[in-house]
Amino acid sequence: MNSLADVWSAVCEECRKSISEAGFNVWIKVITPIELNSGEVVLALSNEFKRDVVEKNYKQLLKDCFNSVLGFPVEVRLVVENQANEPQQAPSDPHSIYTFENFVVGSSNRFAHAASLAVAENPSVVYNPLFIYGNSGVGKTHLLLAITNHISKKFPEKRIEYVRGEDFTNALIEAIHQGTMQQFHNRFRTVDVLLVDDIQFIAGKESTQEEFFNTFNTLYQNNKQMVLSSDRPPKDIKTLDERIRSRFESGLLADIAPPDFETRVGIIRQKAELLGITLDENITYYIAEQIKMNTRQLEGVVKKLQAYIKIQHGEPTITVVQNFIKDIKNDTMPDPITVDKIIAEVARTYSVSENDIRSSKRHSPLPFVRFVAMYITRELTQMSYSAIGKSFNKDHTTVLYAIDKVEETLKTNSHERRIVEDIIKNLQQMYS
Repeated sequence: MNSLADVWSAVCEECRKSISEAGFNVWIKVITPIELNSGEVVLALSNEFKRDVVEKNYKQLLKDCFNSVLGFPVEVRLVVENQANEPQQAPSDPHSIYTFENFVVGSSNRFAHAASLAVAENPSVVYNPLFIYGNSGVGKTHLLLAITNHISKKFPEKRIEYVRGEDFTNALIEAIHQGTMQQFHNRFRTVDVLLVDDIQFIAGKESTQEEFFNTFNTLYQNNKQMVLSSDRPPKDIKTLDERIRSRFESGLLADIAPPDFETRVGIIRQKAELLGITLDENITYYIAEQIKMNTRQLEGVVKKLQAYIKIQHGEPTITVVQNFIKDIKNDTMPDPITVDKIIAEVARTYSVSENDIRSSKRHSPLPFVRFVAMYITRELTQMSYSAIGKSFNKDHTTVLYAIDKVEETLKTNSHERRIVEDIIKNLQQMYS
């Protein structure tokens, strides 16, 4: 496992937050990380022109992002690729690092691991579909990608598609808008193995659920393997189409709980070994005691310690570890749920545009959908009625009326209540 690739992947995610997608793709995505040592990171670009543009416009951004990821400053040196010494290429597929061999098995995940391995060894023979559920950060994505990589190696002739539930929804919207539904069908209905991460995001979205239902049936009838993950079991995804729910429950359900202390220690030790460092036992135990729910946070602390040891040429103290744990917890604090994010999720769920929600259009179902967005904004943010009104170009009395109207509807309409509850859960999951 390439630790520099891990750091660079995290830096790229930080950069995405500060520049446009076009700017990221043209100037940051094309950078090759070469070396990280002695307080300096070496990055390569394909020619002098690109190097000069990045030097002038993005070097400070890169320094800031490395500082954010590592927890301490480093100098950034930009070179042209043929001037670099023995470049360490990042893996062409960042998902390739997720395997069954480096998944730490404990009492909290043993069943899900065994079921996943069985599916990977014999796709479409056992446990179809396989439905894995558990809280964020417990290893669901690792298992789905381990299945993907295992099948790819053992059955190279098989077509495999891994996708997140949110991306499936967005791909469908784009296909409808662009008139490319046949390509969409070819992508998802002709594979041998379909893995969908965070499938709960399709709940409440009628057109997405209809498309997924037909995709599921096509694959199942053709004896193709399906693996799904969610933050909760099918029975708790309240606005999931009953036909889809019954198909999920017809397979094998496997839950993953937060890791126990012994499993957390194992995760820390394995990550340290993969990164080529040795941690004092007291430090290992301290990290395991402080971070109890999220394996990503455990791995994040070890990555910071690896960079510290390599650059500072010293052993980390408990104080250093405490600071890294604090940084990791702050870094992984949920992004605030904003009005824009709420409107986007409400729009996807009710199959309307975000602009329509913000507009004054009154044809059905826009007024009620707009009211729902206001209601959820009040539920999930600390905004005042006046502030919510400004966000929707309305006055506070309209917001008060909207919230009263939605509350009244939710008391008598169980279908709408389930839709609203699922929107709230999806938003909390996305930004948790």
